[in-house]
Amino acid sequence: MATVVQNDKSGMQQESEGILSSLLYPKSGSGMPKFPAVATIAILVIGGSFFGVYRWYQQTYSFSVGMDYFEPEFDTYWMNLLYAQLVIIALVGSVGSALVWFSRPDANDVAHMEPLQELSIYNFIFALMAAASFFIVVILAVFVEADAAWHQVTIRDTDFTPTHIGLFYMAIPLGMDAIILGWIWVHTRMPDFQNRVSIPLCLVAMAPILIMPNLGLNEWGHTFFYAEELFAAPIHWGFVTMGWGLFGMAGFILQCLARVRILTSLVGEEGSEKAAA
Repeated sequence: MATVVQNDKSGMQQESEGILSSLLYPKSGSGMPKFPAVATIAILVIGGSFFGVYRWYQQTYSFSVGMDYFEPEFDTYWMNLLYAQLVIIALVGSVGSALVWFSRPDANDVAHMEPLQELSIYNFIFALMAAASFFIVVILAVFVEADAAWHQVTIRDTDFTPTHIGLFYMAIPLGMDAIILGWIWVHTRMPDFQNRVSIPLCLVAMAPILIMPNLGLNEWGHTFFYAEELFAAPIHWGFVTMGWGLFGMAGFILQCLARVRILTSLVGEEGSEKAAA
């Protein structure tokens, strides 16, 4: 009886893994990898819904209970949100990094990955980058612009404003979590990056960290001696380092495309050999 139950559990696990694999790494009828459109749409819908709800919260409670840091309502609606999201983001980053690292496959298995499987994973990587590019535009449009507009029409009383809590203490740290997890995943599961470090991807991972010194200077300066909130203000110039870091994504894409070119040649040769046989 125990053997039957164990076999049933094993079968269910294999079935669930098969469904997940078909979503993340779909293949055509001929067995060739396809772009994971369903997974990409799901990521966009989930992420878009999250940012949409967060933006609704900002719009609803910023002007009613977010104008004065020293009011008790601000502590209820905004500081509690700040503490909660910082704890959650820290846990996601630390626990997620440990899980990705300790669940890494055997190095020999990675080195001998089948070309078709590797191509499927690259399709998934391209899908993630496409979704990430959409979310970057959303963050720039919904949170960064909102922060500039907020400071131009309200008085900055402390560093913790509703727009800062959404931008500097949620969106950017969340993106940093995603990039770090992706960095570990790529370097432990992709043959082309197993024994080397992708410098462009390192630049992308460093991008959120590069703005931290300027963020501190910006908040200190605006609080004590610099009232101007225009984007072109000198105290904001250091924020471009994050954009420069994100430019490293172009280099990582070129690295991926170079490997895809090799893999497609290998798959083509294998297909020709099978046809000849």
